[in-house]
Amino acid sequence: MTQSQPVILFDPYPRVNDVIFSPHDKARLETMARVIWHDGGPVPDALIDQHLPDAIALIGQAALPRERLDRAPNLRVVINVEGNFLPNIDYAECHRRNIPVLCVGPFFAQPVAEMALGMALAAARRITDADAAIRRGNESLYGDLDNYDSFLLRGKTLGLLGCGNVGRALLPLLRPFGGRIIVHDPWIHSSVLREMNVEPVGLDDLFARSRVLFIVAAPTTENMHAIGAHHFAALPQGAVVALVSRAGVVDFDALLDAAESGHIRAAIDVWPQEPIPANHRARRMPNTVLAAHRAGNIPEDWTGMGEMVVDDLEMILRGLTPQRCQIANLATVSRFRSKPATDAAK
Repeated sequence: MTQSQPVILFDPYPRVNDVIFSPHDKARLETMARVIWHDGGPVPDALIDQHLPDAIALIGQAALPRERLDRAPNLRVVINVEGNFLPNIDYAECHRRNIPVLCVGPFFAQPVAEMALGMALAAARRITDADAAIRRGNESLYGDLDNYDSFLLRGKTLGLLGCGNVGRALLPLLRPFGGRIIVHDPWIHSSVLREMNVEPVGLDDLFARSRVLFIVAAPTTENMHAIGAHHFAALPQGAVVALVSRAGVVDFDALLDAAESGHIRAAIDVWPQEPIPANHRARRMPNTVLAAHRAGNIPEDWTGMGEMVVDDLEMILRGLTPQRCQIANLATVSRFRSKPATDAAK
C-alpha cells in the first residue's frame, strides 16, 4: 500500500497567504510537504476533514476538537496566524499527543508597542487637540493658552498592566524617559519582573502611582471587565491611560466616564464592538486619542509573520523546539478569552 504524501494544510482567514508569505517563504514551505493553499474565507470543513489524515501541519484557525484530532494521526504542529490562542482547540489533547500549538502573537508586539507610546505621547501633549484647533482656525500661538496641562513623560512613573509580548516590547521604548517603571502582572513572578529592571506592584498601587498607564494585558477568565470606575478614579488627576491590548480587560463605559469627567485622558485602539458603531459615544468624547484597532497592522512588515511560521515549522520537522512563535502553555491557555478577528486588521 502506497503511503500518502504529507500535507501542510492552510486555513489562514482572516489573513491572506500572499500578504503574509513572501515568494521565498512559500517556496520553503513547498519543499517540506504538499501545501494545500486556501484564501478567501475559512476553509470548508469538508476540505479540512479530507486532508487531515495526511496533514503534518495546520497553519490557521480551524477548530480542532478531540474527534477531529483523532482523524489527524500525523499532525505535528498547529500554528495560529490570527494572533491569539482561540478557544476552538482541545489544547489538553494536543499537549497529550505532543502537538505544539503556536501563535504569531509576538509578531505584533513591536508595532503595537510603538503605537502605544505614540498614542500616550499624543494624549500627554494634546497633539490631536492642537491639530484639530489649527484645522478649525482657533489655535493658540506657541500653545500659550491650551498647553497648560500638557506634560512630559521624562521622569514620570510609567505603569504597565501586563508584561507579555507587548509589555516587553514597550520596556526599551520607555526606559529613555528615565522614570520609574512599575508593573502588575499576576502571571509573572515578582523576581522575574525585577530581573527585567521594573518594579512589581499590586493592582491598587499600579493605579495610584501611574502618570501614564499602558493596559497591555490579554483578556482572561480572571480579568474580563475587571478594571472599573474605582481603578480609574485612583489614577492621578490628568493621568493618561493607553488601552492597546483588548477592550474586554476594562469596563469600557467606566473608562469613557473617567475621560469625559476630565480626570484622565484615554488613548484607545481596541473596542468592545468592532467595527465601531457609528453612534458610539467615544466619537464625541473629550480627553481621548482614538484609533480603530490599527496598532499592529503595518503592511511593510507582514511577511515577517510568514517567515516566523516557516522558521518554526522547519525546526519542528527537524525534531527541535520552535523558537519564534509563542507556544501555548497548557497551564494558562484555557484561561485566555480572546475573540477571533473578523477581518485582517490587528
